[in-house]
Amino acid sequence: MSFLTVKNIRKSFGSTEVLRGIDFTLEKGEVVSIIGSSGSGKTTLLRCLNFLEIADVGEISVDGTVIFAANGVNVLSDNELREKRSRFGLVFQSFNLFPQYTAFDNLMLAPELKLEEKAKREKMTAAEKKAALCEIAARAEGLLLQVGLAEKRDFYPCQLSGGQQQRVAIARALMLSPDILCFDEPTSALDPELTGEVLRVIRSLKDSERTMIIVTHEMEFARNVSDHVIFMADGVIEEQGTPEEVFDHPKSEKTKTFLSVTK
Repeated sequence: MSFLTVKNIRKSFGSTEVLRGIDFTLEKGEVVSIIGSSGSGKTTLLRCLNFLEIADVGEISVDGTVIFAANGVNVLSDNELREKRSRFGLVFQSFNLFPQYTAFDNLMLAPELKLEEKAKREKMTAAEKKAALCEIAARAEGLLLQVGLAEKRDFYPCQLSGGQQQRVAIARALMLSPDILCFDEPTSALDPELTGEVLRVIRSLKDSERTMIIVTHEMEFARNVSDHVIFMADGVIEEQGTPEEVFDHPKSEKTKTFLSVTK
């Protein structure tokens, strides 16, 4: 059984159908890269997986559990959305760090809010809450160390380079231990010299067998880091396969044209 199963995901905005039936699977510990031209539906697909958009049609399963099945209404409560989103971590192309918080506090914010909810629900004692908060802080410290930013703990986003901000964003996405980590063009807002440091962190996550979905325009990176590559065009999966199959032996004319332009 696949760790992630996506079936017939469709999404329209008004009369424009952006996703026209997306199907794919992902095994635990695998990395899939999604490539394609602007407007092909890549980011919309990622947003549907993270429930920042709600698909009109389709089904999403994680680790054998159906977490979303479109029923024609698709209205989810805030609690339902939070629960479903917790299965996926998302790193945005524009970092989306809170400018008024330090790097450390950016990591702490979501887990602290989740702890507050849990403390009320389970009537935790002050000692239990303090112990849980210490565990969260230790995890934040560890993740900053993992992405090479332990010494930038108390820096604000404006004091960090773009590459450093994106590494903080990756650590923040890992704080709630998501089942699947998603990246939406993680280097597109970076200067070329800063791109490498972010890609190195992502590659290190693959080495730790983390399950990831990466929307990227970095073709060489996609070739080297991916177990599976999906090429999207016009709201559908035009072609998918191993990096060797997609990059070296593409079957679709649209894939061939896209790759010839990006070389």
